[in-house]
Amino acid sequence: MIRSGREVSRIEGFSDAVFGFALTLLVVSLEVPADFAALKMTLRGFIPFAATFALVCWIWYEHYTFFRKFDAEDGITILLNCVLLFLVVFFVYPLKFVFSNIIPSLLGRGPLRMSESDGRLMFLVYSAGFVAIMGVFALMYWNQYYKRGELQLSPAQQFDARAGARMHLLSVAIGLLSLRLAQTVRIDLIWTAGVIYGLMGPLHTINGMLSGRARARAFPSSTPARR
Repeated sequence: MIRSGREVSRIEGFSDAVFGFALTLLVVSLEVPADFAALKMTLRGFIPFAATFALVCWIWYEHYTFFRKFDAEDGITILLNCVLLFLVVFFVYPLKFVFSNIIPSLLGRGPLRMSESDGRLMFLVYSAGFVAIMGVFALMYWNQYYKRGELQLSPAQQFDARAGARMHLLSVAIGLLSLRLAQTVRIDLIWTAGVIYGLMGPLHTINGMLSGRARARAFPSSTPARR
């Protein structure tokens, strides 16, 4: 059943606290500058910090969207939710490290200052974390569809469960492609393992348009699940 939006489950409340903790870890990792030179160094880290912050917020929004669509409190959902929260907290610092090294390089502030093995490992860590998080989201949606009879999902919710799983599997595919590039391309082309994520914009736009049209045809009198 679709949640009315007036109540927040214990799962959501706990999850919001963990997401808040993850963002707090980003903030407390910033030291108060002791002089102007240290302040300039802190300002140079603004864009990587913002990118990491935005990524955590995006993961939170996907989590929020799932629980607006489904009143999910079954055991599998709780387990997958805990795995998701673990991944978010664990990967906060590695994500910040990745952005702190990639973004200055993309802005032309110098090449990546690390060995070939370290450069590959950096992209492998990022992509592995991304694949794991998106994979958990896909499993959460698939679990809802698999248990559609037990959970008494409406036809529209069943459609949303399939569409949600497909959407996140698309993200998983892009992450796996990044992993493959990080393992195989020459070190001077290692940046392609990061740029490949730019495909997410057009691919998800096309997928969203096709899913939206299919949903409108299948349920012309139904309004989309609340986000």
